[in-house]
Amino acid sequence: MPFAAHPVRRVAAAEGVTVSRTWPHSIPAVRQILTDGLELKPGVTFLVGENGAGKSTLVEAIAIAFGMSPEGGSTGARLTTRASESPLPRDLVLTRGAGAPRWGFFLRAETMHGYYTYLEQNPSPYREDPRFHELSHGEGFLEVLRSRFDSPGLYCLDEPESALSFSSSLALVGVLNELATGGAQVICATHSPIVCSLPGATILEIGDWGIRETAWRDLEIVQNWQAYLQAPERYLRHIL
Repeated sequence: MPFAAHPVRRVAAAEGVTVSRTWPHSIPAVRQILTDGLELKPGVTFLVGENGAGKSTLVEAIAIAFGMSPEGGSTGARLTTRASESPLPRDLVLTRGAGAPRWGFFLRAETMHGYYTYLEQNPSPYREDPRFHELSHGEGFLEVLRSRFDSPGLYCLDEPESALSFSSSLALVGVLNELATGGAQVICATHSPIVCSLPGATILEIGDWGIRETAWRDLEIVQNWQAYLQAPERYLRHIL
């Protein structure tokens, strides 16, 4: 894709990096990227997989390598409370699109409380934000989506559905569609079959096999939820 204009065209190992057997290189998805690289398409890409598969590690590493704070926020934010990120970002190199926007935003559910404090202590000169701590968790998330997800660039989202109801998750699908239509690129790690149901999105399923592109209907989480909702007693009898 020599003339691709989206923010990140490819993720690969930085020069001189040797794949080791230690974490996070031991994660199959990470090892695959370090060995073969990963082409990223324009629009929305979902990373879907079980806990521990590496999807959040990858989203975090791409966001940091792009220039965003590990604890969330835009490329201009420098929120730091406690270093907990993996060493993977320094092992990666991003191939950027020619003329693509350099702006980005990293939304991660587990650090949103600290991000709200950061916004209150560093108010924007361009907008008047609400007092996020006075909103519910879900309301705060939706306000961030409304006020920050409005420009071309790279958006990295780590499990945004954790604070959202069913209807709010549907609203997020609409926001992601608007971003893609407006020329933004989105990389989203999710467990939600609702969030990753966006038509036209690229879905990468992550697991012991590494990374593979798949269709929404073929995802394990979709099949498992469908089976559970049809007959929850088949599952509950094994744990109750």
